[in-house]
Amino acid sequence: YAFGNVTPTSPPACAIADPVAAYQNSTLPSVSGKPYAAPLYGNFGAIQQLKGLHPKLKVLISLGGQAGNVAGFVTAAATAAGRAALASSCIDMFVKGNIAAGVTAPGLFDGFNIDWEFPGPADKQNFTALLKEFRTQLNALAKTTGKKYVLTFDSPASPKKYINIDLKAAAAQVDFLTIDGYDYAGGDEKQTNESSSLYDTSTDPVYADDRYIDATVKAYLKAGVPAAKYTMGLPLYAVGWTGVPNVNHGLYQSVAGPAPVLLADGSGLCPNPDKTNASPGCDTVLTAGFATYSTIENLTNKYGYTAWYDSARVEATLYNPATGTFYTYDNSTAVAAKTTYIKKHKLGGAYVWALNDDDANASLTKAIAAGLK
Repeated sequence: YAFGNVTPTSPPACAIADPVAAYQNSTLPSVSGKPYAAPLYGNFGAIQQLKGLHPKLKVLISLGGQAGNVAGFVTAAATAAGRAALASSCIDMFVKGNIAAGVTAPGLFDGFNIDWEFPGPADKQNFTALLKEFRTQLNALAKTTGKKYVLTFDSPASPKKYINIDLKAAAAQVDFLTIDGYDYAGGDEKQTNESSSLYDTSTDPVYADDRYIDATVKAYLKAGVPAAKYTMGLPLYAVGWTGVPNVNHGLYQSVAGPAPVLLADGSGLCPNPDKTNASPGCDTVLTAGFATYSTIENLTNKYGYTAWYDSARVEATLYNPATGTFYTYDNSTAVAAKTTYIKKHKLGGAYVWALNDDDANASLTKAIAAGLK
């Protein structure tokens, strides 16, 4: 569940990023069919019901994510006292379940995903030390409860970012790593490319930059990360650009800017993508340069778009020559190839960002599950 906040207070502490969505929204539909038990509503109440339906389910809270949490991590990780205070605060709030005054949910979460995006050069050893502190405190709690708690961390695909993480030492502290397998190309770039390809070819203008999953996997394994702890991130969203010339069905071409926000049914543009007052029926990401898989599915070979599949690189694309709009994304064929790769290389598994971007039938999520069996 993303995200919990890390505050640069003294002492450093965990905080709930969105209290209304987390536990105060009493209008959220029930997961189990039973009413939520006051005062725990919202997504936390839904998680509690979901775990009741599926007793073996483990739920982690991801701490950080947004750029605003970087200062909190830097401050907390810099000293032994700060690390201890942060781990203690997060465990008390999310694992022991002391959500807020009068609101408790023991066992709601089974551990943490540390999503520090991303440690700088001065944070390299502190990052490992922070993970070790979380691991130590979770192990101590396990001795009193008899439960196993899970610790993971999110790790970047870019060599410029993971160079600031002691990958082998950090991996030794956690159960697994969630390693980004997307955003190798972004809507803010000036040339189209494939954002989550498994491989690369020499025709790619940035071929030497290792912007593909296979290069990331090899780099992590070489650094000492056990294959079994490597989980591959798969996107349930597309990256898009507009103003793309009708050459090579839009791939490796110059752009005017990120693609505008679409209507969720793909029939046109979102009239008002403002996140606080968006028009009804818009793609739920509400961010230029991105579209959910649910929306992308509605564009496939419709509304002037033609679907393409790059079997060499393992990635799908869509291009509309009339509007000069290009999207790169994972389809079921790409998912099948990636899950085959995961099994072949004995990696730990896969994860997605983000579950709510899939279609109503959870098509890609189910395809990933089927591929990993």
